[in-house]
This record gives sequence, structure tokens and C-alpha cells, in this order.
Amino acid sequence: MLIDTHAHVNFKAYQEDAKEVLQRALSNGVWVINVGSQIDTSRQAAELAGQFAQGVYAVIGLHPEHTHSQHVDEEETHFKTREEDFSLPAYAELVVHPKVVGIGECGLDYYRLPEDKALHEEIKRKQIEVFRKQIRFAKQYDKALVVHSRPEKGSDELYHDMLRVFEEEKVSEMRFVVHSYTHSPEFLEKFLTLGAYVSFNGIITFDKTGNMKKLVELCPMEKMLLETDCPYLTPAPNRGKRNEPDFVRFVAGKAAEIKQLSQAEIETATFDNAKQLFKI
Repeated sequence: MLIDTHAHVNFKAYQEDAKEVLQRALSNGVWVINVGSQIDTSRQAAELAGQFAQGVYAVIGLHPEHTHSQHVDEEETHFKTREEDFSLPAYAELVVHPKVVGIGECGLDYYRLPEDKALHEEIKRKQIEVFRKQIRFAKQYDKALVVHSRPEKGSDELYHDMLRVFEEEKVSEMRFVVHSYTHSPEFLEKFLTLGAYVSFNGIITFDKTGNMKKLVELCPMEKMLLETDCPYLTPAPNRGKRNEPDFVRFVAGKAAEIKQLSQAEIETATFDNAKQLFKI
């Protein structure tokens, strides 16, 4: 068994075939945790999870990209974000859904700051404020925290800010995962010291820098999770295709190669880790 611990089958890329994509994963022994990015996609994640008796779960929350309006232009997608705040009443309605197992993805994203540098500090302040709200919300409802972190190119500022928030909010006392971590081994070690789980996705199958290999080698098996982040970051050998949860097996295969373990060992360990983190 495998768990794709970070999928977005609740996004528009799957509006025509979301249930079919999820059923295909389940039929192939892959459970799925769909992750919200704002209130609408959080509701959709919970609604999708409710349509399956077992194996499909939801994480609800506000992505830092959605704390201010901006245009997102990446390889797999193009869209304009709608500025939102983390509405406690709205998320309190969702968090009681029996298939909601986490809060997120929340965190910090300094990668797409606007050209007007005068706005940078205001945006960072807002992201940190909303991040703190979601940490406290996760604690209140005893849910796992799913953390997004994407720094400015060539800067460690985001990770210093994040570690400060972690310390002040006592995140080490809760269950949390740093998803799609791609930065330095130095900060990975700091997160692990705080008790973080760390999830890896298709990037490990096509990274040419060697950094992802170092990160996978450094992460202890008892703290490793696997994800796709679909529809983004499709792993080799399916580059160029729409990503989906079933492709997490290619991430598992690469992780097994790096760790010099069998794929079965990787699958068993990461499945057990996910069950512990999300209490499923």
C-alpha cells in the first residue's frame, strides 16, 4: 500500500474526472490525501473524501499565495489568485468532517513577491500572521499541520522566518510535515530536530543538481513521506503528462533506489508514517 500524502485532485485540472482518478489510485493500492489551497478547494477536498468509504482524505487551509492577489504562471498552470483571510467560522464548519485529517497547506511563499518591493514586507507580515492562525487552529482541533515553504531564489530568509514561527508557536509539540522540501540539508536537519515529517515528490526523479538525492539520504525512514503534489511535478517517466496520485509509485521507486532499499520497504514505511501523522 502507498499513500499520496499531498494531492490536489480537488483542483480544476480534474473537474471532468476527479472520481475516476481517485478510483484508479485506490484500485492500484494508493490512498490519497487531497489538500486545499483556500476555502473553495478545501470544501471540494472534504466533499470528495466523503464520497469514498476508505482511502481518500482531506486537508483544509489557506495557501500563502492566496493571502494576496497575484498572477501565477508556471509550467503546469496559469491563474490569478484571489486574496483571502483565514476565516475561522468557515474552516470550523469543515474541520469537523470525519475525513478531514489536517490543516494546510499553509506556510510561507517568498518566491512570487511582486515587482513593487515596497509591498514585500507587508506581504510577508500577512503570510506569517495567517500561518500562525492555522498553526493554532490545527492545535485546537488536534490535526496534522501541512507546511508549504518556497523561498526567494538565493535567500534563506523564509526559512529563518519559519523557524522563528515554529519556535514561538511551539510547533515541535504537534504533528506536522514540511511538504515538497527542496532547500538545503542544513535547514532539513533543523526541521527534523523539531520533529517534522518531510515529504518528497516527483522532483526526486528528475532533479539534476544532486541536492534532492542528498535530502532523501539525510531524511530518516521514520520521518519520510511520499507525495505527488498533482497536477504539478509529474515524475519521470511520465514527464509532460498530467500528474495523478497513482504516479506516486514512481516516487517510491526512486526513493528506494536512493535509500538502497526495496520498493516494498519504502512503501510500508511511508504508509505507516502517514497513518501516524494524520491519525488514519
